Amino acid sequence: MLRIEDISYAVEGRPLFEGASATIPTGHKVGLVGRNGTGKTTLFRLIRGELALESGRISIPRQARIGGVAQEVPSSEVSLIDTVLAADSERSALMAEAESAQDPARIAEIQTRLADIDAWSAEARAASILKGLGFDDADQLRPCSDFSGGWRMRVALAAVLFAQPDLLLLDEPTNYLDLEGALWLESYLAKYPHTVIIISHDRGLLNRAVGSILHLEDRKLTYYAVPYDKFAERRAERLAVAQAENAKAKARIAHLQSFVDRFRYKASKAVQAQSRLKMIERIQLISTPQEAALRAFSFPEPEELSPPIVTLEGGVTGYGETEVLKRLNLRIDQDDRIALLGKNGQGKSTLSKLLAERLPLMAGKTTRAGKLRVGYFAQHQVDELRVDETPLDHLRRLRPTEAPGKWRTRLAGFGLNADQAETLVGRLSGGQKARLSLLLATLDAPHMLILDEPTNHLDIESREALVEALTAYSGAVILVSHDMHLLGLVADRLWLVSDKTVKPYEGDLDAYRTMLLARDKPAPKAPRATKPKRPSRDAILALRSEVRKCEDRLGKLNDMHDKLSAKLADPTLYEEDKLGDLEVWNRKFAEVVDAMERAESLWMEAAERLEAAEAVS
Repeated sequence: MLRIEDISYAVEGRPLFEGASATIPTGHKVGLVGRNGTGKTTLFRLIRGELALESGRISIPRQARIGGVAQEVPSSEVSLIDTVLAADSERSALMAEAESAQDPARIAEIQTRLADIDAWSAEARAASILKGLGFDDADQLRPCSDFSGGWRMRVALAAVLFAQPDLLLLDEPTNYLDLEGALWLESYLAKYPHTVIIISHDRGLLNRAVGSILHLEDRKLTYYAVPYDKFAERRAERLAVAQAENAKAKARIAHLQSFVDRFRYKASKAVQAQSRLKMIERIQLISTPQEAALRAFSFPEPEELSPPIVTLEGGVTGYGETEVLKRLNLRIDQDDRIALLGKNGQGKSTLSKLLAERLPLMAGKTTRAGKLRVGYFAQHQVDELRVDETPLDHLRRLRPTEAPGKWRTRLAGFGLNADQAETLVGRLSGGQKARLSLLLATLDAPHMLILDEPTNHLDIESREALVEALTAYSGAVILVSHDMHLLGLVADRLWLVSDKTVKPYEGDLDAYRTMLLARDKPAPKAPRATKPKRPSRDAILALRSEVRKCEDRLGKLNDMHDKLSAKLADPTLYEEDKLGDLEVWNRKFAEVVDAMERAESLWMEAAERLEAAEAVS
């Protein structure tokens, strides 16, 4: 159980927590939600002990392991599978000790513990996690240095999931995942055997992967034992009550103030006026969050063009001489809302760049409306903002003839207030940078808006505002996102990018989700036997190595069994003054017998796999 008791903490004089308390029961899955900048990540650092509390205490069970994703995964030459396996430090240490241990009792303890933590299936579990996060069998054998920073973050996520800490802390884990990876993570976390706390603005994840919500607001923590949608309903009810109470309080204040204004200077009423002033001072308004200012997105409206605005016939595109997509026969009208589906690496971003004219057409024909303007937002563009300029500087450079008041109006339309307008981009939050990038992408009132993962770094209120803005927008929308909630509310057409082409997907998002989750389940047996795939030489060598390890393990356990049998055969052990020792040796003997049974089972399985592989090769 995690207990947060009356904690207070401030950053640079700005209080983030003041007397905040919450209790997280063991084994619960909890979503930590709240506005950007309220202190969610800071709370994680306080739980891990990286920051010192000003007052209060945070307590977790003794010896509980806390795990989270490292900020950066080293660009090492270690393979992905070995990087993930190394995350379970206990298993790694026991495996290393098993190679050199000589004491029979210690060997028995090691083997028993390895069996308890299911160490022999570790490689299969690690491979399954990596596959779920988008790495195929070949990728898993490649070194980390072969992958970009975003993909290495997936490796870091795989490593912490494999290690299975008692308290798992995840900060926006879907920011580096595509839709397929996000759906797999939802399913995995729902079955995770220990306590999980997730910072997320993804409503799908918060509804399906967690059962409780921890809300950070007004420097306090409130625990709701319900998924996100139920929490939102309860909070809306609470806000409605608070607003009604405030309305009553304001009406009472106005009534009392009118009496004071009329009789303040009349001698006969002076005492009553002073009494009412004191009453006004005692009336306290209930604090309610001011959401409207941060919910704003104002997309400029384009003029209407004759349909279609884009057509592709027999289109081929890619990079250099490499064809990524071909057989493209597509039509886009100005009122289309299209979501691009497909596994990572299939070409969703490639198609987005082609439609945005960031990639050339290698073959085929494209026709565009004469006055077509296209807005393009991709996550990398957030990182390409000029960090040494303010948002006002960006608009001053792009719209030099506009008045400064117009620049500020544009920024306010995307939720960037007067102070943020003059703050260097390098000091803005991720959500504020995303808002600025969305403003720049829509500056020319585009007829078609292409959004590639637009919700990363946006909080839930901002995501809802984006849905509202896209619903009101009169141009076409091409959307790539791992946020199922956003896709479900915005898109009315689905295109599946797979097998180097793009085709309409006839099902809905729920059908697509079901298909993805079923993908990793064992396939039903085929009616006819098919010729097994010939294993590689490396695969056979790995199987032989596994058989040898199993045989060595069995040999050590057999030696131990013989020594313990000889010990138990010693008549002196059964003397009255040694009955305590007898109990210890009997327990050790039972542990060795149990370990032998498990080791024999693993050896037989490994031998059968090797025999089957050698029969095919």
